[in-house]
Amino acid sequence: MANDKMMAQVSDKQGFFAALDQSGGSTPGALKLYGIPESAYSDEAGMFKLIHEMRVRIMTAPAFTGDKIIGAILFEATMDGQAEGKAVPSYLWEERGVVPFLKVDKGLEAEADGVQLMKPIPGLDTLLERAVKLGIFGTKMRSVIHQNSAQGIAAIAKQQFALGAQIGAHGLIPILEPEVSIKSPDKAGAEATLRAELLKGLDALPETGRVMLKLTIPDVADFYQPLIDHPRVVRVVALSGGYSRTEACERLATNHGMIASFSRALINELKVSMSDSEFDAALAEAVDEIYQASVAKV
Repeated sequence: MANDKMMAQVSDKQGFFAALDQSGGSTPGALKLYGIPESAYSDEAGMFKLIHEMRVRIMTAPAFTGDKIIGAILFEATMDGQAEGKAVPSYLWEERGVVPFLKVDKGLEAEADGVQLMKPIPGLDTLLERAVKLGIFGTKMRSVIHQNSAQGIAAIAKQQFALGAQIGAHGLIPILEPEVSIKSPDKAGAEATLRAELLKGLDALPETGRVMLKLTIPDVADFYQPLIDHPRVVRVVALSGGYSRTEACERLATNHGMIASFSRALINELKVSMSDSEFDAALAEAVDEIYQASVAKV
């Protein structure tokens, strides 16, 4: 079964995850970095058409294969789109050997108790049913921790695990992403509080329960080793969180068992004005650097 092969790849393969899941809120910034100003489109449909073209250019580049990229996290519109005449999830798995995941959250609530919970996700079960039919293997959902708030971080973990259970009921592997802001005044303290809450949530999962975790690279190297070693955890991946690619890779290389799931650090140097050879070379350089930080630890 494809699902068994995907699970083996996600669990054991050396490499990293590519996050191609900029949402409506972050897409204008991603396009601007790519060299496309807001004046180039007049509505949301035009904006998403342009970002889809950028993502297809990335996914079809020679370096974007399962040799170094384990999986790719997609925005819903990307999941519904096509690459080289195929549905994107099928194209990624069948043509590139990359496992497709789907971002399912609908953005963040306003900050309260030092954190931003996820907004409600109406129609989640319907979306998950559609994702399964399209060949999606798992999902991702992000919330953000700004302060070392015991009450806020407990609420973040509770929401993540509750939605994870709903997602797991559809046979999908959820990636829980409780991001600790790199600007948090007590980042290390917030990470300690989060680790304790995540361990409680993991211990409470049923024996068959499986999740992935996507976490900010911790201030203390190997701080998340107890999560990496937990029997309910398929994989722990790292977000770049606003660090430059160089700094994110340097930090990641000191964390054994933690691999990248970068977005900005993967694509920030790609420009629409590049020739195909320039674009492919720039992406290959980013892929190689992130791969090395994921597999060659110090």
